[in-house]
Amino acid sequence: MRHRKGGVKLNRTGSHRRAMFRNMVTSLLKHDRIKTTDAKAKELRRWADHVITLAKRGDLHARRQALSIVREKAVVHKLFAEAPDRFAGVEGGYTRVVKIGHRPGDSAPVSVVELTGEKPEEVSAKK
Repeated sequence: MRHRKGGVKLNRTGSHRRAMFRNMVTSLLKHDRIKTTDAKAKELRRWADHVITLAKRGDLHARRQALSIVREKAVVHKLFAEAPDRFAGVEGGYTRVVKIGHRPGDSAPVSVVELTGEKPEEVSAKK
C-alpha cells in the first residue's frame, strides 16, 4: 500500500524523477516561468515552494540544502538575494499553474508554471 507516500511516480524511476525535477526547478527559478504537462507542473509546485522557503530563511544551512536541489550556483545566489524581498508577506503559494490547452503531438494537457510576486526590478520601477 502507498499510504502517506507523497509525490507522483510519472512512470519513471526514482533517480530519473529526482533529476528531472531538479532540472525543472532550476529552469523555473532561472526563467521565472516554464511550460510543462499538468502532472509535472503540479509536482513541480511542491519542489519550487520548498526551495523558495529555504531562500526566505536565508542561513547557511538553507543555502546548502538549496544547492543540493538546484543545479546552478548562480541561480541559488540570485534566489537568496531576491526571495526575502519578493516573497516577504507571503506564507506559501509562491508558484502559479495556468492550464493552456493540449500539446499538438500527443494531446497531453499542458500548463505554464510561473513564480508569483513582483520582481525586484518591477518594484523599484514603480517607486
